[in-house]
Amino acid sequence: MLHKIWLFPALFVFFLLLLSFGNKNGEIKFIVPEGWPAPVYDLSKNPVTPAGFQLGRHLFYDPLLSRDTTISCASCHLQATGFAHVDHDLSHGIGGRIGRRNAPAILNMAWSRSFMWDGGVNHLDMQPLSPITSPDEMAETMENVVQKLNASAKYRRLFGAAFGDSVATGQKTLLALSQFVLLLNSYNSRYDKYIRSEPGGELTEQELNGLAIFRKHCAMCHTEPLFTDGSFANNGIPVDSTLMDTGRMRITQNPADSGKFKVPTLRNIQFTYPYMHDGRYKKLSAVINHYTGGLHQGGAQDMRLQTPIALSPEEKIDLVAFLLTLTDKEFLFDGRFGFPRE
Repeated sequence: MLHKIWLFPALFVFFLLLLSFGNKNGEIKFIVPEGWPAPVYDLSKNPVTPAGFQLGRHLFYDPLLSRDTTISCASCHLQATGFAHVDHDLSHGIGGRIGRRNAPAILNMAWSRSFMWDGGVNHLDMQPLSPITSPDEMAETMENVVQKLNASAKYRRLFGAAFGDSVATGQKTLLALSQFVLLLNSYNSRYDKYIRSEPGGELTEQELNGLAIFRKHCAMCHTEPLFTDGSFANNGIPVDSTLMDTGRMRITQNPADSGKFKVPTLRNIQFTYPYMHDGRYKKLSAVINHYTGGLHQGGAQDMRLQTPIALSPEEKIDLVAFLLTLTDKEFLFDGRFGFPRE
């Protein structure tokens, strides 16, 4: 099977792309981990630099990007929860406005070909435009954002350091945000260390059994090592009677895409609850129960999910035990990605 090919350590190739800065003392490094595919994002067109990364970091945490300066990117993407939003099932914006979907985790974005639950954005550089201009999120315009940035002495300094020109533009703002997000990569969980045969990667018999269950029943969509295949699928969840969210069909206008949402990564899933596009499930056990008996019969769910997965109560527990090994504490508590103090 394809997902087994990359398990052989002798075939691993460790790539360092563009940057050679270490992790210590606030330095920066972009890594293609062992056995991973090449990134989709073309870093040659927007090479990450320490100054660009720091500018993007300040922008990510700054509510200045919203119309009333109350909402930042970090408001819905918290580092300690895998850059996901756990306070609410649906995202919240300015003035207490409520969005249509749960804010997904931001990690390993260099390997994504599309963004948002419905794939409505097809390039990382353009992704911030959606929350910035959404009336239910930041409700701002890029023109106003740029005006506010150019009125700030701090940002004139940061833009000058990052781009050699202190004048902020919409393009440079988006590129800087990408440089920050491109470094939000998670690949040092206990599972990863197990795959790489590193110290700290020991798995229990229960976790190994859970891994075997995962590879048999879940890996067809949540493909290793990214734990997503990047596709869109109808996973048998009934349409919420209030939101009436038809998923990818809102973008393609193709009825065949009704109920399809992007397959999310399972990395750090222990902390990225609530689950599903509308945050309807608060616990992993509820998600597993959906796939083992809660599929919406008669719907247009993915062919891979035409029948429920048969798992015993013990196997469900083992599967959860494995999923917890995908938690990457080094990523969740990496000071480089936190609120900028300087």
